Amino acid sequence: MITPLASGLTDVLSDAVDLQVQVDAIGLGAIFALMAVGIGLVFGVLRLVNFAYGQLIMAGAFALAYASDRGWPVAVGIALCFAVVIVLSLAMERVVFRPLRSQSPAVMLIATFAVAFLLQSIALLWFGPLGKTAASLAELNRPVTFGDVDIRKIAIVAIASAAVSLGLLVLLLNRTSLGLHMRAAAMDFQTARLVGVRANLVSAGAVLVAGVLAAVVAVLLTVQFPTVTPTFALRETIIVLAGVVVGGMTRLLSATLGGFTIGYVSGVLGGALPTAQSQYLPTFVFGLVILVLLFRPGGLFLRGRAAVERV
Repeated sequence: MITPLASGLTDVLSDAVDLQVQVDAIGLGAIFALMAVGIGLVFGVLRLVNFAYGQLIMAGAFALAYASDRGWPVAVGIALCFAVVIVLSLAMERVVFRPLRSQSPAVMLIATFAVAFLLQSIALLWFGPLGKTAASLAELNRPVTFGDVDIRKIAIVAIASAAVSLGLLVLLLNRTSLGLHMRAAAMDFQTARLVGVRANLVSAGAVLVAGVLAAVVAVLLTVQFPTVTPTFALRETIIVLAGVVVGGMTRLLSATLGGFTIGYVSGVLGGALPTAQSQYLPTFVFGLVILVLLFRPGGLFLRGRAAVERV
């Protein structure tokens, strides 16, 4: 005799392996991986956990909503999104990160909190608590039918965008002088400066790349969640930060894998859990995070000495 609990678990497992759930979960994992790269890159170079990263995504989303509200073409809105996020990223690096670079990590961490709340407050005053809607991007969220499965276009775009962005980042880090300097700074910033690495250039380069990735994420998230409020992307940023810690903050690859993993798990659980129990999703996700940190405090994808070394 099958008990109700066993029957419920069977239904959840059946939904979890559904092809549509898997594709959506991989798409969400790809978006979270891009966010993890942006957070991990800044941490690798500056040893700074940028808690204002979500507010950069929020600013880009508001740019998309503003362009949509004005009836501008989608391409113009995307260009405005990239411009706003990149300008804010470079301004943040020049005004906040660079002057405080020699201070303790705690000081820089508090500074990112201040920037985050400042940007959120500006958005609240400018657009109000209800925010704006980017209706012009709805076309990308429509499904494409493959057999009996309806796969949203944005899931395909997210996977392709993540693959292309990560590939270009690998080329940047391995085939350019700026990438070489960034890798050297990530290993030992002070020593890198002694051998001729330009600290300001490396810092600005890392923040710029992270800003471009934040703009890509802003577009992908706004397509899926067109209503943009001052708290837009805040929940996703917290989850990605947890994923970066789970993967291993001291390596860019491990942080990326951590971001993808927590995004994929969130997508699978979100698609498998019944609607009435979806509010428990963060409980399951962060419960798994605690279990991983109890047994692998250095990071799930780090081994041996790598768990305690620098990037």
